[in-house]
Amino acid sequence: MKLSKHLSIKEVAKSNTAARLGIDNTPTVSHLVALKEVAENIFEPLRLHFGVPIGVSSGYRSKALNEAIGGSKRSQHSHGQALDLDADIYGKITNADIFNRIKNHLDFDQLIWEFGNDAAPAWVHVSYVSDGSNRGEILKAYSEGGRTKYKRI
Repeated sequence: MKLSKHLSIKEVAKSNTAARLGIDNTPTVSHLVALKEVAENIFEPLRLHFGVPIGVSSGYRSKALNEAIGGSKRSQHSHGQALDLDADIYGKITNADIFNRIKNHLDFDQLIWEFGNDAAPAWVHVSYVSDGSNRGEILKAYSEGGRTKYKRI
């Protein structure tokens, strides 16, 4: 099943960790509705603008999977509202290209420059909330003392 023309449920629910640990990572109907919103309002506009495949390194995470990987208890991935995008998977564009396109042209809830360096993030986290309450929050993730911290940018 497709969430949008260029994004499938399989792509957003795939998890090597879930497969390895035997965790069910099947989205519920409400998660699918939220994932479709992210696909149509974030992923598809990016894909159409750049005209090249964009990798999804993490999408939907069941609560069990999120706990297994040490994700935030408030993770929007567990609600079907977030994608981690990684241009490095296909190499046609950069993660900085993705980040800047979202920041400058799309409505979003949260946009995170995930680690990397000043030239490009290692990946881009983006979330979208369909109820119209998108915050437009822009953050940069970094490591300090072995912990992930965030600063507004």
